[in-house]
Amino acid sequence: MRRLIASFAAAGLLISQQAAAEMNCLPPNARAAFAVQALRSEMMVLATGCSDDAQYNAFIERYRPALMANENAIDAWFKRNFGRSAQDEHDRFVTDLANAQSSAGTQMGTDFCPHNGVIFQEVMALPGSDDLAAFAAGQNLVPGSLNVCREDVAEAPRKPERRVAQRRK
Repeated sequence: MRRLIASFAAAGLLISQQAAAEMNCLPPNARAAFAVQALRSEMMVLATGCSDDAQYNAFIERYRPALMANENAIDAWFKRNFGRSAQDEHDRFVTDLANAQSSAGTQMGTDFCPHNGVIFQEVMALPGSDDLAAFAAGQNLVPGSLNVCREDVAEAPRKPERRVAQRRK
């Protein structure tokens, strides 16, 4: 039994390290924004899977300004990195994130709600919205499988230089 628990703990540590490594290509402000997005998604998955809309609604209401500012930061990141396809990529990311978190919950079975539901109390106990990003970052909720740091988006694309035609005299 101890070996089983140790192997689960080691697997959890490896997964969280992989997720953290996946986000290292991002600047700190983008990492924080993605962590908050993942926290919001995790809480939505918990609310849906555990029939706990009241706690999710309380979270959204309490942190509404911070969550809206975070959504704007995420939107800006996708626009910088994907241009015209930003909305499609953003939607894909949010869907893939929720699906990955939901899948992890399904794998946990009946332990999912009691084990992960504690996050509602933890986030609501924070002193204020200024603490939300640090709390979210400590949760390691962005699955490494999402590959936020794909090589084709790790750096913002550069705009081509515009040539100015010289006037003839």
